[in-house]
Amino acid sequence: MKTLINIKVNKKAAEKLRAGYPLIDRDAVQNPKALKEEGVILRLLDDKKNYIGTGYYGVQNKGVGWVITQEPEEYIDADFFAKKIGAAVQKRKELMDDPDTTAFRIFNGEGDGIGGLIIDYYADFYVIHWYSEGIYSFRKDILQAMREKLNYKGIYEKKRFDQKGQYIEDDDFVEGERGHFPIIVKENGVNFAVDLNDGAMTGIFLDQREVRKAIRERYSHGAEMLNMFSYTGAFSVCSALGGAVKTTSVDVANRSKPKTIQQFEANGIDPSLHEIIVDDVFQYFKYAARKERTFDLVVVDPPSFAKTKKRTFSAAKDYTKLLKETIDLTKNGGVIVASTNSSAVSIKTFKQFIKTACKEKGVGYDILEHYSLPDDFRTVASFPEGNYLKVFFVKITK
Repeated sequence: MKTLINIKVNKKAAEKLRAGYPLIDRDAVQNPKALKEEGVILRLLDDKKNYIGTGYYGVQNKGVGWVITQEPEEYIDADFFAKKIGAAVQKRKELMDDPDTTAFRIFNGEGDGIGGLIIDYYADFYVIHWYSEGIYSFRKDILQAMREKLNYKGIYEKKRFDQKGQYIEDDDFVEGERGHFPIIVKENGVNFAVDLNDGAMTGIFLDQREVRKAIRERYSHGAEMLNMFSYTGAFSVCSALGGAVKTTSVDVANRSKPKTIQQFEANGIDPSLHEIIVDDVFQYFKYAARKERTFDLVVVDPPSFAKTKKRTFSAAKDYTKLLKETIDLTKNGGVIVASTNSSAVSIKTFKQFIKTACKEKGVGYDILEHYSLPDDFRTVASFPEGNYLKVFFVKITK
């Protein structure tokens, strides 16, 4: 049995937690010395010792754990996790039955009732993301619950809880059969090559599914397309399939080129007809401006924070400047797909970045479409930080 300890939280936090806010903020805890070993069960009490909810101790970002039930007598065991996973699967039934999409999120942390735990599906394989030592301590029960509720070829895991909150490099295979990677998954009929045992990332960001579909169906025909921070070129592949005359993919990572070639070939596209450049994106902006290159469609999807030898980028501080450089490379009437996954940037702030950049460059703009997380990335209204993705399709008028 897991150890259970009583934790008192301040009045303000008690109100938030009662209203459904799932993260236990570090500053809210009034007896922090009681928090010693991650994974213990926390019985949360207000300043008058009234019960609020039950959670677990697991350090993640600004929090020390998550509330996972408001039923005081509920056991946190394999049956508990099986109920949560079973409910999550039912909510993704439409995706589970869709032969054209075989990669998506099956369990999204606090959106499905257990903060710190994420499970992704890739064509009969599952990948568990553990975001703290606390949730990892329930590994045995969670695996038992997955065996009960899911059919699979194999399970992999990503341990994302080292001292700096980063991925711990390891053999990520857990059980079942090992995959022969890359395996091909489908997304709205498009093929993507993924490797579930090659570092922290798999080769595709599943949260951009609807954005990629929009690019392919409505914005690519006859376009010259530029994909900045391109990773494995998923946006470029969708643009090419949508009728782009040429795509240019730019990313600083050396491995981005062979990975992008792999994605084109998975869809029967000749990669030699497209440009794949390994370079610092900010250097490429300068190069393209000197060459007076402009594009009909530009996708800008930077990480929240990035550091190269010459420059540090923070979405919260530097996105307006990035957009101004992007505008220089966008044709009159062209479209910028401006994306951020920074939870520190609100929709209102992100819209202001776009407005400021266009104003300072002296161009007009229209927001054509806006996307946030797809339905499988379930969120709760009481925790807006969880709905981190913001994507705007912006038409530029020069």
